[in-house]
Amino acid sequence: MSLQTTERDPIQDLLPGFQPENELETRVTRDPELLAGLAWGEPRAGHPEGSIAAHVQDLLSTLDSWNEPADRRERLRFIALVHDAFKGDVMERLPKVGRNHHADRARRFAERYTSDLDVLCAIQHHDRPYALWRKMKRKGSLDERGFTKMLEDIPDTDLFVRFVELDGSTEGKNREPIHWLRRELERRGYGLPQPPRCT
Repeated sequence: MSLQTTERDPIQDLLPGFQPENELETRVTRDPELLAGLAWGEPRAGHPEGSIAAHVQDLLSTLDSWNEPADRRERLRFIALVHDAFKGDVMERLPKVGRNHHADRARRFAERYTSDLDVLCAIQHHDRPYALWRKMKRKGSLDERGFTKMLEDIPDTDLFVRFVELDGSTEGKNREPIHWLRRELERRGYGLPQPPRCT
């Protein structure tokens, strides 16, 4: 009689209690590149929780308390798992733009798992509103061209804004850029859904 051994899923070491909710989550959370990326990090400004995995765990927990439609919730979970996982691969001695930006690296990784353009664009641009807000604070006026370009690159504004709100919900993050983003979008006539409410 042979004994069956059940190997512990490595994602459990990073996200205790994590249960994949679909086949896509199962596949992506077994990818060694994602696992290595989630393990990276220590407490720092904007991320007092430390590792990327701790940040993701916080986002997934917050998302569980939101009353999101099933399809959007599924997409937000995938974005949360992948969006920051390649911060450790950024070369610090080079400008953090283009292919050396963690979000660009995350998008290229995500393309191996999904062709959902709404999801891919949300991953790639998730830090763009904060960058535009910081530039506005520094220069005293909004980079209208940059803001317009960002919007042109986002096919699903609702999904994008929801993820920006989710990502900005963690302890240590300034909420002002999120409020500013909503105001700017409303000023431009975007009919956004109400901010998420906890269930």
